[in-house]
Amino acid sequence: MQQRAINAVLTGVTGTALAGMLVAGVAAASDDSAPSEKQFLTQEAVAAQQHKPGGAEKGTAGSAEKGAAKGSGGADKRGAAESGSSDSKREEKDPEALLSGKTTASYFWDDGSGINGDTGAPASGKSMQKGMFASPSWPMLTKVKVSYNGRSVTGFVGDRGPGEPSHRGIMLDLDTYTFRYLLDGEKPESKYTAGTGEGHLKGLKWEVLEWGDGKGEKGKPQPFNP
Repeated sequence: MQQRAINAVLTGVTGTALAGMLVAGVAAASDDSAPSEKQFLTQEAVAAQQHKPGGAEKGTAGSAEKGAAKGSGGADKRGAAESGSSDSKREEKDPEALLSGKTTASYFWDDGSGINGDTGAPASGKSMQKGMFASPSWPMLTKVKVSYNGRSVTGFVGDRGPGEPSHRGIMLDLDTYTFRYLLDGEKPESKYTAGTGEGHLKGLKWEVLEWGDGKGEKGKPQPFNP
């Protein structure tokens, strides 16, 4: 009887001890290995940020694309500005002709010497010079480009002429230097003589680039009228 009582007591004590040990083990496991609620929340937040659509990668790519687009736009604007500048320069160098045609041209050098039928100082009041042309009708100081044999010279109307030849279709007198240059690219023998057997350039192309403000008539050249 006593032995059964002792056994019951021992069984109770042992059960109590085992129960205590189990509780302690669970508590230790909870403290050492199980993540806390706070830790779970932190990990979930990081994962959500990493898998968020259009996250850091989108932001980086977007910035790069915007930068590239901005740079490209700047280059396009500079290109357009440079292109516009280049176009303006071409227009200044080669203005569009107001009027053009072909004629036969002779040459002259009027400086009051009386040589070769010199009639005196040029009618425009400007001294005789290279690039001065004589027209029977165009306004004085009209800007004219003349071309022949692949060569061109731009000059101005500074005198009247040719006289009577203009009634035979010779509508321009060129200074001696321009005449010889257009003929063969050379210089004249003297300012009064071209130095070749040619006294006329047939099929000379003329282009009026700007009308002068002196006396004369705009439009196609008309025969000299004293």
